Amino acid sequence: MISASAVTKRYPEGLEALKGVSFEITAGEMVFITGRSGAGKSTLFRLLAAIERPTAGSIVVNGQNLAALRNRAIPYLRRHFGLIFQDQKLLFDRSVLDNVLLPLAIVGLPPKEAARRARAALDKVGLLDREKAHPIALSGGEQQRLAIARAVVNRPAILLADEPTANLDADSAAVILEIFRAFHQVGVTVVISTHDAQWMAHLSPRILRLEQGRLVGESA
Repeated sequence: MISASAVTKRYPEGLEALKGVSFEITAGEMVFITGRSGAGKSTLFRLLAAIERPTAGSIVVNGQNLAALRNRAIPYLRRHFGLIFQDQKLLFDRSVLDNVLLPLAIVGLPPKEAARRARAALDKVGLLDREKAHPIALSGGEQQRLAIARAVVNRPAILLADEPTANLDADSAAVILEIFRAFHQVGVTVVISTHDAQWMAHLSPRILRLEQGRLVGESA
């Protein structure tokens, strides 16, 4: 499903954030990308999400080489992804329900079906009773759950999350990771970049470990 081959990412100022990284992720896996701050986790997340392109090497997702993909094709590729960012990127001038409806409006789903799906996604993350609230009224953990609902409402095959528990207390983080486990158990491929080692033993994911831009370890 996801194949990275000798991926290098070099920025104009000379920083080499990734150096010859290669791995494969098969459909239905749960994978944690780990490493200290600056190891290259977020860079790899942006490459997998086609937000940036590699300087060298290739990333292939569902048979498509992301480096060769035309810009106008990227939105269609991302319909197969659920993207969860560290800063969440919520729309604070819209309700909880409207935040989740947005991806469905973009793909042109009929309003009645869109509302049904959005409420089902909110129910899965325990926020159905907050659908009329605005994100500013939610706790940090609830905001992250809202971001997950928005990410999964299109029923993606792949969930990509960048440090999804970084700003949460332990109890909120545990709730978020149980949500990821539930999606993984129904066949969704889950890829999470994190520096939080305590959750690895809890969820037993496959682990890719980065150090100074290189893949230095891999374990199942």
